[in-house]
Amino acid sequence: MPRTDMPPAWDERSMLTTFLDYARATAVAKCAGLSAEDTARAPLPGSPLMTLGGLLSHLRWVEYWWIQVIFLGEEDTEAPWTDEDPDREMRVGADTPLAELVSGYEEQSARYRELVADTDLSTLAKRPVKDGTHVTLGWVLMHLIEETSRHNGHIDILREMADGTVGD
Repeated sequence: MPRTDMPPAWDERSMLTTFLDYARATAVAKCAGLSAEDTARAPLPGSPLMTLGGLLSHLRWVEYWWIQVIFLGEEDTEAPWTDEDPDREMRVGADTPLAELVSGYEEQSARYRELVADTDLSTLAKRPVKDGTHVTLGWVLMHLIEETSRHNGHIDILREMADGTVGD
């Protein structure tokens, strides 16, 4: 996918999907060329789970949760977290090779891109969120843009700390 924030059209779906794809591609681009050591390094003393690999893994599993579990209503049979270790996706990501993290994230993104293309944005999620509300697909996409973009800021900082690389 080309990394652009300019949608091919100005309808809501085009804008939402373009921005989500842009945020996804930014996360992947910012991790390109990292060593295994830098992918797993947690340089912030107050945030021992904050690694570049952990963040990429987290982004993948956040999308899984919101699209497959909340929106589609599927049972959560794949997520790495447990009640005893609710942040396990961060630990797993730090120990997973970067190429595997990127390919898993990109493959999942392609599947979700197809789902979104064929589903009305006003379709309600099968499962409610914590307050009992059944959010729409449009809301889920907006939430994923927010989540991915926020973590891209963390990825920016960690990448600069790892090897000095900066940029958009």
